[in-house]
Amino acid sequence: MKELQKDRRDFIKFSTLGILGLTLGAGIVISPHALQAQMKLRPPGAVSEKEFLALCIKCGQCLQVCPYHSIKLSDMAKGHGIGTPYIDARERGCYACSAVPCVLACPSGALNHACEKPEDIKMGIAVLEFPNKCIAITNELVTKEQITRIHSHPNSRQLEQDILDKLDKFEGKPCTICADMCPIPNASSAISMVSFGNGMKPEIYDKCVGCGACEELCPAFEAAIVVKPRLTYEDYYIKGIKS
Repeated sequence: MKELQKDRRDFIKFSTLGILGLTLGAGIVISPHALQAQMKLRPPGAVSEKEFLALCIKCGQCLQVCPYHSIKLSDMAKGHGIGTPYIDARERGCYACSAVPCVLACPSGALNHACEKPEDIKMGIAVLEFPNKCIAITNELVTKEQITRIHSHPNSRQLEQDILDKLDKFEGKPCTICADMCPIPNASSAISMVSFGNGMKPEIYDKCVGCGACEELCPAFEAAIVVKPRLTYEDYYIKGIKS
């Protein structure tokens, strides 16, 4: 049975690549405009954007196995890369599942199977893009209304409900949500709260994988912290590459 599954996966992968090779020769599949889709936050294990758009067979299997409803499929409104999976972190970030099931489900290699655990995930990098909106910096308390917004996110599974239950504990307290709710093992190596003026602010470290949970859970009306897809800590914080 395992050999049959491997043969099936290899057939899908290489037959798809063969078809794509023909269409690439005609110059109609991957244009420079299509690579603007690079700004989408892709699921864990996504290969380079050019390879991703070529390899993804738009089967939706990664979406089906995601226990947090984090993954969506791009539609006409999203422009190029129609049918390819992406994550809208403000609606639902990735929660870095220990087995990374979305990667295991990918039959084509668009999600690299070398990504086996949360520490292997490299989706992007978190950035405090709008510090003036960060309620930790302004030293405001988390309100019930701010928590209610997040309660409108998917919550049909116990894992999702657990997130909301944890979030309720922050109501009426100074905001440390982005750091305390980071799903990465040893989260303090990815993000922590540091003193800043009369309040605190999130500080990002090199173990941040760009999962987007902090962006989703930021209680500000417009997220103060956002993820820059496909950038690394070195890209943004050392080399100064912004997009």
